[in-house]
Amino acid sequence: MWLIWLVTTVHVIVCAILIIVVLLQHGKSADIAATFGGVGSQTAFGPRGTATLLSKLTTWCAVVFMITSITLTILSSRAGTSAGNSVLKSEKPAQSAPTEQKK
Repeated sequence: MWLIWLVTTVHVIVCAILIIVVLLQHGKSADIAATFGGVGSQTAFGPRGTATLLSKLTTWCAVVFMITSITLTILSSRAGTSAGNSVLKSEKPAQSAPTEQKK
């Protein structure tokens, strides 16, 4: 049980960091030349610089996010928290309306 809480805590922290890091990054063509339609380089997919600290942090956060997501799925299915309990388990079946008979 404590393992699920630990992985969930790490997962939430990584989610917050990932959101912040992605929002801080500039787009690939975020310079002033892109505003007027210039590409700035003759490469097929635009200019590509070296990987910045933010792009490396984004990659690592994405990897940790995927690992914690898979781990939480496995742990919750083994603990029976999602396999045995259903939201619809306590739901009553719908009552059908009586049909009118034509004579």
